[in-house]
Amino acid sequence: MKLILLGAPGAGKGTVAKLLTKMDGSVQISTGDILRAAVAAGTELGKKAEAAMKAGDLVSDDLIMGIMGERLKEDDCKNGYLLDGFPRTIPQAEALKVLLADMGETLDAVVNIDVPRDVILDRLTTRRTCTDCGEIYNVKSNPPKVEGVCDKCGGPVVQRDDETEEAISNRLDVYNEKTAPLAGFYEKEGMLLTVEATSSDDVINAIKEKLGK
Repeated sequence: MKLILLGAPGAGKGTVAKLLTKMDGSVQISTGDILRAAVAAGTELGKKAEAAMKAGDLVSDDLIMGIMGERLKEDDCKNGYLLDGFPRTIPQAEALKVLLADMGETLDAVVNIDVPRDVILDRLTTRRTCTDCGEIYNVKSNPPKVEGVCDKCGGPVVQRDDETEEAISNRLDVYNEKTAPLAGFYEKEGMLLTVEATSSDDVINAIKEKLGK
């Protein structure tokens, strides 16, 4: 399957993507991952992206589209791909449309995971992360066995700076201003599937129904 996953920070895009990849061998692609991979591989586009990131600048749309074009042509994308957190803006969506047309590719759907703001705030402010291995916990639903200590590696489990209530409110405001309009863009394209659900299983079932899987 070839999908775009839209949704505010904490809506569960990453969890849904991981479940979908197990279904049919699609690969999960996030902008952060492909930028890091391009930098690590030392490609020409990767070097330009690294220079921008080191200078503290945003990586330009042209550069991101170039790297995305390279990524989507890799062999592991033949079974399908899930774009997680990309595109972020209408210009990126328009550029992606051109890129996919040039490649002869068609998306199956754009899935908008719509989770209430209060649920996201609760979900993210109670999230804790191991600073050593990246394992994620939740103080309410999935706490580490020993408070502040990772079950897997014994590293410190902390609340990230960008997961305080103030920081999350700000991230949600930015999302609503810049990224939420993408739902309208893809609705006009006739590709939008909005799922109002807080459970990843409900989202998966809605996608299966939409795609007749």
